[in-house]
Amino acid sequence: MVEDKNQNVELTDHEAELYDRQIRLWGLESQKRQVQLRAAKILIIGLNGYGAEIAKNIILAGVKAVTFLDHRNVTVEDWCSQFLAPKESLGKNRAEASVPRAQNLNSMVDVKADTSNIDDKPDTYFSEFNVVCATQCTIMQIKRINEACRKHNVKFFAGDVWGLLGYTFADLMTHEYAEDVVQTKKIQISDSGEPMQKEKFENIVVTEKHIETFVPFKSILNVTKSSLPKDSEIYYMILIMFNYREKYGKDPLPSERESEKLKAEADIIIKKYDLEDKIDHLIESDLYAQISPVCAIVGGIMGQEIIKAVSQKGTPHNNLFTFNPDTLCGKILRLGH
Repeated sequence: MVEDKNQNVELTDHEAELYDRQIRLWGLESQKRQVQLRAAKILIIGLNGYGAEIAKNIILAGVKAVTFLDHRNVTVEDWCSQFLAPKESLGKNRAEASVPRAQNLNSMVDVKADTSNIDDKPDTYFSEFNVVCATQCTIMQIKRINEACRKHNVKFFAGDVWGLLGYTFADLMTHEYAEDVVQTKKIQISDSGEPMQKEKFENIVVTEKHIETFVPFKSILNVTKSSLPKDSEIYYMILIMFNYREKYGKDPLPSERESEKLKAEADIIIKKYDLEDKIDHLIESDLYAQISPVCAIVGGIMGQEIIKAVSQKGTPHNNLFTFNPDTLCGKILRLGH
């Protein structure tokens, strides 16, 4: 991307070829406006199938740099959805194994791996990035990372996919953004300057500026039932899966179907929110390992939200997005405000 003497931004021939897909999707002028996006440095914590989908979307969009942070190794379960790590990398570090294929997606993005454990990183580490996106983390880890990001004015996202259900969360603190709105305008004078015989209308695009305020992750945990809208089953499932991970340090495996431990955690939430049998079908559904199509859907949403946040273009999800496998639909919940 270069600027001429009048400070007009122009794409180089190489960039025009590389971002042909985005230009055809959004238009050339929109692509030129992505200056902030092109300068963004993104940290993705957790390179499971969901993390791989997020990485794919933001790398194709053309950010400056992406860092994969993951101390875990590639497992057989990763083969269900983690397309960045080849099968021959089984047992090797998941972040390092994902770099070559990720880098091939866009040679203009600097992709690198960090094999450290997130718990060993100081709070100042997160200040190196414009956006931090955390997956496969415990409640305590997410709270700590979120607080560090707030301290250093870094946009924060978190998300997970468990089997067929998933979520995204965003804390952009105080976020300014622009949105293009189509308005109808009455035309009273013809091209020749003569008064119009009949009223004529045309659509014009007006850019409006807005400000949204977000809350930290801790504010959306264990909210009251009365503050939740109807059909919030996925929210309750998120609490169950988080409580299981917090207690056992991992998610239930496919070999642990009908786990009594998972049922025990579910019973706690069912009693707390007086759910009776409302979520039994979800507890008995596929919550084990990540399903590739669901990673693609929810990872696509997360990638889109990160791109919108960095470019400050488009209305962000404020603050929890949930994907329901029963309806194959997503819902945005504004919690904790």
